[in-house]
Amino acid sequence: MEFDVFLSISQTPDSSGHMPDEQTMLRNYFNQVEAADELGYGIAWIAQAHLSTETQKTNNSPVVPHFPGEIGLCTDFFQLAGATFAKTNNIEIGSAVLSILANGGPITTAERIGNLCQLLGLQDGERKVHIGFSAGRFEFMARPYGIVPRNSVEHAAWPVLRSRIFREATEILLRLLRGDSISSDDIEATILSKDDFRTEEDWKNVQHAAKNEYNLPTIPDKVTIARRYAFENLKIIPQHWPRERLNLILGSHDADTQIFANQYMPVQVFNLSITPPEIIDATHERMAENYHPDGGPWERRMMPRTLMVFLNEEEGLSPEQQSDAAKREARDALQSYWSALDGTIDPEKVNRATDNAVIGNAEEVANQILERFDADDRIMCWFDFFNHDSERVIRNMTAFMEKVKPRIEEKLA
Repeated sequence: MEFDVFLSISQTPDSSGHMPDEQTMLRNYFNQVEAADELGYGIAWIAQAHLSTETQKTNNSPVVPHFPGEIGLCTDFFQLAGATFAKTNNIEIGSAVLSILANGGPITTAERIGNLCQLLGLQDGERKVHIGFSAGRFEFMARPYGIVPRNSVEHAAWPVLRSRIFREATEILLRLLRGDSISSDDIEATILSKDDFRTEEDWKNVQHAAKNEYNLPTIPDKVTIARRYAFENLKIIPQHWPRERLNLILGSHDADTQIFANQYMPVQVFNLSITPPEIIDATHERMAENYHPDGGPWERRMMPRTLMVFLNEEEGLSPEQQSDAAKREARDALQSYWSALDGTIDPEKVNRATDNAVIGNAEEVANQILERFDADDRIMCWFDFFNHDSERVIRNMTAFMEKVKPRIEEKLA
């Protein structure tokens, strides 16, 4: 079992109502990631955000209308990753996760990845950068970059089309990263059919919209969508950067997209915060058959799994008191979280999902991890979840590596 650390840098009030300013949040981040480096965590996964969550609440259709403050302050992963590599010695850095539809799209993202790896390669050591990428959880972050319906057909097809735009962007990103020279004519066309839609009614709406929008004589059996990214032949620079320093992770549990991405390069899978066990198992089975051969055999560690850790090993408390305190801390933090995201998550999906937190003293947390995870899993431990007490976060990180991890290793042995 391998242990990473997940750092959200989320500037939102904790359960006590406390919310630090931006400078304090970033100082806390560096203190925590430097501690994680010294403690021996494998990868520091940095949560990625784009644009102000607070300001989007004034939009016509806010997607997180109740979230106070900012979901995250890391809006430029590449700069923060470079600064983090400079301040640490052993820990690797990952994005969790980068939207390739925002901040310039897949072409800009490919060049920035190449540049980061090039600069990393000039340093000593063999540390990697792990790029988790996705379409982005919240649509408002991509809308200013043109990811909006362009006509009535796209409006009717939007829930399906947005995922196909991400697939188009994914192909562009991966082909540029592997060194191809491409134009948009080389990219797979987006053609929608009945099989893409959940209901007959949804597909008929798209068909009728296409007939009217394009003045067609009959209802079409398939609908071709104009390319989202149109460009002449290009190639990113730098061209000769150390590709062995890069590891790619797809932030999507869509089976077709996972298989599609692995046509081009080895692309692993990011486990989302709440994922039922049956989806996790199915993903491992699918990736064992479809993982790009250049990445070697598929391993469970290639799907890192997020885990909220509410650990209490504070001095002066008995194990029972530590357990009770951890449960109170977890309850307060989770209530703050669900209050902030009220209305944005399907309650039925949450009810079906596996419990994504471990809660208690060191012995209890170790036992819960052993019960829920495979010995070959990679776990992203999330300690700063709605917690701005940076010193306490670091104490929890320390207690995990000094008291929880040894218990797990002893019982696995």
